Amino acid sequence: MRSSFPDPGDPADVGAVTELLGRRPLAGFEVVVRAPDGAPVVIRNAPLLDDGTPMPTRYWLVGRSERQAVSRLESSGGGRAAEAAVDAEALVSAHRRYAVERDAALPAGHAGPRPEGGVGGTRRGVKCLHAHYAWYLAGGDDPVGRWVADHLCETGR
Repeated sequence: MRSSFPDPGDPADVGAVTELLGRRPLAGFEVVVRAPDGAPVVIRNAPLLDDGTPMPTRYWLVGRSERQAVSRLESSGGGRAAEAAVDAEALVSAHRRYAVERDAALPAGHAGPRPEGGVGGTRRGVKCLHAHYAWYLAGGDDPVGRWVADHLCETGR
């Protein structure tokens, strides 16, 4: 099965993302947000892994300092706090928009297994602040991602 991205990407990006993940990416991706020094911060994944397995996480936070900051927020109850703070209907709508965008990237005529859920592979609630923040940084209208950004600014991330 081939990735829905036409080529594996810039070899330097593949190397940088491999180092950040601690393993080689299992699907095609594009770097959609970079740090001021050019390092990848957010990647947009193909909706299918190279072997055809569905990949529900369209946007992936790979930047080391960003991941660490969100992990600290998540470990202190940030997921529950974000879910309580954002409008429930706005969150459901965000999950739908995310899934529509991801599913639109499936190869034409794809008849195999499809990714499910919205942000982080869930249809409702908050599963992963990293996934919400990644989509928000990439320009997604994500109320949880916005909440994360606001709270990282408050803590001086």
